[in-house]
Amino acid sequence: MSTYVIVHGARAGARGWDKVAELLRSRGHRVHVPTLSGLGERAHLANLPITLTTHIEDIVNEMVWHELSDVVLVAHSYGGFVATGVAEQAADRIASIVYLDAFIPHDGQCFADIMGEMPEGPVVAVPEVGDNEYPTAAERDRVAALATPQPTGTFTERLKVSGAYLGIARKTFILATGWDGFGAVAAPLRNDPASECARTPLRSRCAAADAGGAGGIAGTGVKGSGKLPERYRLRQWRAGNH
Repeated sequence: MSTYVIVHGARAGARGWDKVAELLRSRGHRVHVPTLSGLGERAHLANLPITLTTHIEDIVNEMVWHELSDVVLVAHSYGGFVATGVAEQAADRIASIVYLDAFIPHDGQCFADIMGEMPEGPVVAVPEVGDNEYPTAAERDRVAALATPQPTGTFTERLKVSGAYLGIARKTFILATGWDGFGAVAAPLRNDPASECARTPLRSRCAAADAGGAGGIAGTGVKGSGKLPERYRLRQWRAGNH
């Protein structure tokens, strides 16, 4: 069985992955979902000088202090910046890296570049949640109620990327279909001869919290534990390619 470390997205926390973690553990996997500093249940720290480096260290320390190795590192959305930075520091602990609807940053890029504006102040406010972003109004309202402002430094710090993540033996991009989200990020992988593809449209952007998410992630483990369900488009590429 595999050891998973899941990096959640911006303005969120570990609680958004509770169902996925529960399903993975029921299959015998070891799962860690640390909440990043200043977010979720750690929102009381948001006014401290928290940066992208802080979030990278949150994940590196999770692996170090829990003595984790052969990790399947799963990143969602903003978590792609964090996971790419983690690979720069602790690639020797990572057997597989999974970008699930996640950004893959270039050298010198920051999340604010993607936003198209450089935020100011100690935190970045939570944006309004659109009516069609979640399967039900109840889920949308729950997500909105539990979202937390993002420490500004995590969006403005530029990441040094040497390409360490490319040296990890197994790399996977999972693209949730059915909404206009991360297609541009996945596009460079589409012509790779090593790519595999399985897809079915999703009704919402919240792929990671869907029960099928566990099955999709489980199929990316070191030893493998199941076929990727046809709710996702899977892209895999060889070491050294992007």
